[in-house]
Amino acid sequence: MATLKAFMLPDCIEAGCDEAGRGCLAGPVSCAAVILPPDFHNDLLNDSKQLSAKQRERLRPIIEREALAWAVVMVDPEEIDRINILNASITGMQRALDALEILPQHVIVDGNRFRPWRDVPYDTVVKGDATYMSIAAASILAKTHRDELMTRLAIEHPGYGWERNMGYPTKEHLTALDTLGLTPHHRRSFGPCQPRLF
Repeated sequence: MATLKAFMLPDCIEAGCDEAGRGCLAGPVSCAAVILPPDFHNDLLNDSKQLSAKQRERLRPIIEREALAWAVVMVDPEEIDRINILNASITGMQRALDALEILPQHVIVDGNRFRPWRDVPYDTVVKGDATYMSIAAASILAKTHRDELMTRLAIEHPGYGWERNMGYPTKEHLTALDTLGLTPHHRRSFGPCQPRLF
């Protein structure tokens, strides 16, 4: 397992941002921002996609307890349909930054797209969640909070398998769309949902 870097700019308060659920057909996109202390270390910490659900759940309380500041924001399907998933992801990450109790002096964002936020300098990092600890921590919080919500919504809307697929377009989910139709939690602007609008 590659060792993650602590910071891009070590001498300032740096926040890492990431999202979860961009490719889903249902549910919100979950966006997180995390500021870790300079001496934070955990051998298990990695990009959330490289970890098992159990490992993510083990790390979540550690990150929430030890981070200097953290926030998770959900952007709902209605807003995703209105402004598109890329804009929803960026907007959600900016709202997560707004919700931090400490104002960061620098922001690092997973991926290659972001928009200026306040007057704080930022850098985008492709595969940032496998490069920097704060982005990896944000990816874990975004994913675990979203999975928790989708598991809850699966009880209200049985048949789609959300407790297993978390809203991603699996065969089970697509078959359920044909038989059960759309729920209020589906993203109507997403291709697989559109033929089922009528």
